[in-house]
This record gives sequence, C-alpha cells and structure tokens, in this order.
Amino acid sequence: MIPRYIVDFDLDTLPKVHTDVIVIGAGIAGLFTSIKASERNRVLMITKKSLFESNTRYAQGGIAAVFSEEDSPEFHLQDTLIAGAGLCDEEAVQVLVHEGPRGVQELIRLGTQFDEEEDGHYALTREGAHSQRRILHANGDATGFEIVRALADKVQTNPSIEVWDDHFVLDLLTEDGECRGAVVQKPDGSRVAVYGKAVVLSTGGTGQLYRYTTNPEVATGDGIAMAYRAGALIRDMEFIQFHPTSLCYPGAPRFLISEAVRGEGAYLRNIRGERFMDKYHPQLELAPRDVVARAILEEMEQTKSTYVYIDITHQSPELVRHRFPTIHKFCLQFGLDLTTDWIPVAPAAHYMMGGVKTGLDGETNIKRLYACGEASSTGVHGANRLASNSLSEAIVFGRRIVESINRLKPMDRDMHVRHEEQRLSPSGMAAPERRLKLQKSMVRWVGLRRDRLGLERGLEEIKQHLPVFRTPLASREELEFANLLTCAMLTAESALSREESRGAHFREDFPERDDIDWLKHTIIDRDHGLGEERLACSSEKAIG
Repeated sequence: MIPRYIVDFDLDTLPKVHTDVIVIGAGIAGLFTSIKASERNRVLMITKKSLFESNTRYAQGGIAAVFSEEDSPEFHLQDTLIAGAGLCDEEAVQVLVHEGPRGVQELIRLGTQFDEEEDGHYALTREGAHSQRRILHANGDATGFEIVRALADKVQTNPSIEVWDDHFVLDLLTEDGECRGAVVQKPDGSRVAVYGKAVVLSTGGTGQLYRYTTNPEVATGDGIAMAYRAGALIRDMEFIQFHPTSLCYPGAPRFLISEAVRGEGAYLRNIRGERFMDKYHPQLELAPRDVVARAILEEMEQTKSTYVYIDITHQSPELVRHRFPTIHKFCLQFGLDLTTDWIPVAPAAHYMMGGVKTGLDGETNIKRLYACGEASSTGVHGANRLASNSLSEAIVFGRRIVESINRLKPMDRDMHVRHEEQRLSPSGMAAPERRLKLQKSMVRWVGLRRDRLGLERGLEEIKQHLPVFRTPLASREELEFANLLTCAMLTAESALSREESRGAHFREDFPERDDIDWLKHTIIDRDHGLGEERLACSSEKAIG
C-alpha cells in the first residue's frame, strides 16, 4: 500500500553531491550530532525549514541529569523504568543515566548557559515522576531555545558543516542492506542525489498527526516514514504521549504549560475549583503524564467542560515570573496572568516514544543508517517518557552515533536507480484539507483513549487516503501529508495490535496492564508487516 519511493526519479540524471555524514533534521539531536561528527568528518546538515525550527526550540522544562549530591544514577534509573511501565530497555537507560551528566557538561562547554543559584550551583527543579530535583533549565522556562541558540551558533561558524535550509529529503537511498544517501528536493523544486558514508535521521516526531498538539508545524514524521519505506524496523508507534497541560483558550494556540509549573507546586482544579488528582494517583499533580492526562480528560467529561485549570497563584509572583518568564509573557498576550489567574488547560499530543528502532549506538537494522532524538526508539522511554529525559537522550546517543560513524569506511560508489510508477491524476482535495481530516480521525479514534471498534474505524478512515501515494507529489504540503499518512497507519495498526493498557497507550476494552502476554514491543517493517519483540533486558525488578 505504501511504495518504496514516494516520487519518481532517475539517479543517473540527477546532480550529485558527496560528503562524509548526512544529518537530516535539526533540534538538539541534529545540531549536537553534527558538531560532534564535524570533528573528523565533513557534514551536510539538511533542514526542511531552518536550524531554529524544531521541537527542541520549544522545550520549556529542561534536561534531566544527575548533578546533585542527594541524587544518583540509580535513582534516575529507577524513575525512568517506573515511568516506562515495563517496556524500557534497561541497558539503554543505564547508558542514559550514567552518560547524561557528561553530555550536559559538553552542552555547557559549547556555550549553553543553564540557570544557577546564588551559591553558584546549577538550579535544579523536579518534574512529574522524578524522585529528585535533577532538571537543569535555562532562562527559567526557555531551556530548549537556549540550547538551540548555543548549538546553532557553533554549527553556523563551523567550516566542516554545510547547512541546507528549506530542503526536503524525499527518500533514503539503499543498496545491499546499506544506506548510501538520499534524494533531496531543493527550494526551487529541483532534485539532487546526496551520498555519504552515513546518514543520521534527527527529524523529530509525529505531533502533527493530531489536531491539538504542542508540536510545531515541522513535526510531520518525515524521518520515521522514509525509514519505514527504506525497510527500517519501526517500534512502539502506539505510544503517543499527550501532555496534560496545554493552554486551552479561545484564539490561543495549544501552547505548552510546562510540567515544571506543577514541579514548582501548581495545583490542578476542575471548573468547580476542586483539586482532583488525589482521586487518581498518590503523587497527585506529579503523577506520570499519562495518568494526569487521562485524569484531566475524566474531569472534563464529568464537569462537561473543555478544560481544567492549572493554579500556581499561591506561589509568590516573583518566583512565578522569574521561573516561568516565557509562559507568563505568552499568557499575558491573551489576558491571562499566571501569577493571579487560574490558567485553562487541556491535554494535547506532545511526544512519541516509538520510532525507528536503534541499538545502543543509534544504529538501525540498515547499515550506515542511524536515528537520534524523537525519531528514534532507543528503548529509553518505554511506554511513557519520563519528563526531560528526551534532551538527555539526544546528546548521549548522538555522541555514540558519531563514535560508531568514525569507525566506518568511506563509500565511493554512486548508485544507479530509476523509479517510476503509473501515477493517477491528483484528486480534488488539497493537502491542507487532507491533513485536517487525518488529524480529526486520529484525535477521535487513536487518541488518549482507544478501543477495538474505534481503532478499526480509524484505520478505515486512514486507508481512504492511500490513493494519494499513486498521485504526483511535489509540494512540501503534499509530501508531508504522505509522511503523516504513513505514520498514522503505523500508529493505528500498532495500537490495535496491543490488547492491553500500558503507559501512554490506554484501551478501554483492555483497561488492565498485561505482563504475561504483552511485556514486549510492537515492530513493523515493510516486508513482514506487524510483529513482536520481547524485551532484551527486562525492567521488572524496578516495577514489581
């Protein structure tokens, strides 16, 4: 149903560019990996918009790493495994918690300025499901922006890194089980073949699958979709994390109200003004995100409301303004004052735990193809990402990817591929209209709560769009829709397959977690379809 390539091309007729390492995407994963790779390689970094447009830029809460004497890697390990609901790869989590502090130090060396206390120690906060204060942040609630600022500055002044902004990577080029490069569309619509000894996917997640999302417009699952078409293994696509607290106010976008707000003591209240988290979890507002999101949804339904409130008015105005300047300023644009008002919030799609399956060095099942950041499935996040682990994951595995790439031998052969299909005439429906219909189907049938009949209905609606793959695709909107459609299929099929509730995946027809039959991953690839994979290293001892 989904073709190997989404456009027609003949490599013999395309211009060719050769480099050492091709990094597709920006964000902390793409920027950091490019910088590390440039120490021994020529790097071509390709972004479909710019270095500054990614999920990282909008990350508010911070980056999780052990920096306190009261904390330890073992505590961080246990918190991550518990949040991951039994599906974390414990070896991958060990890598994260032990190598994370080193990675943060490298960010600091590269110019990232994290907030400090008056005594010179780094200011640490706590977020949901963390047992310790281990979240470093910058400019209060603008951590992602500060990291992107520092890393982008290094990339732009690095003579070993060439950046192609506003370029769209169409598909990966593979031969004999190896990734050789990619076909890229330039801003003027022309195409070029790019070759290198390694390709790194740092293209982010699939947030735009949903109508209500905290993700920017660029989060259309491009890397996951092109990896799937190339034959990479795609893992755990059913696990979509919905952030419990996005701004829900007429005329305002679904702006993220950071989990750190609850970490600093904010309450959740229903529209009657009642705190309610004591009915759902002993950790109250600091329960895992999936629990909080479903609790909010339940309260909204019980009170017949489209939102609940987050309330931090009991904290001093000075603390709120200092700790959350970005959120405070944004809310003021809509007449909402974080220091005096209860802020209306509702869940929105936020983060994908699944993605392209990788090993401990970021490697995929296709040689010379790597994935880093939200596009990857390293095994760190399991069924539910622990808050602020994603930025740590990107730098830890980005460094490991580069160490693996440095051991590769160069590739000096071009490929000779010609792909052509019988194309139908374009349909009358424009890409933006198609995207909205797809998003509505995903919200309704593959959202926070799922069941078999709904998922089957959702798949039927998704499949109605499949003929688009047989039409000529040229514009960015059309290409993004094709990638979103691919990811929607993978997500819905995985969700229908997993007949239990675990982490961010909740089935109303199978409301209990099942560790007998379902302590395993879902795996999909083009050649073999949907399959399963038992955990390589069980984390039961941490959750039992």
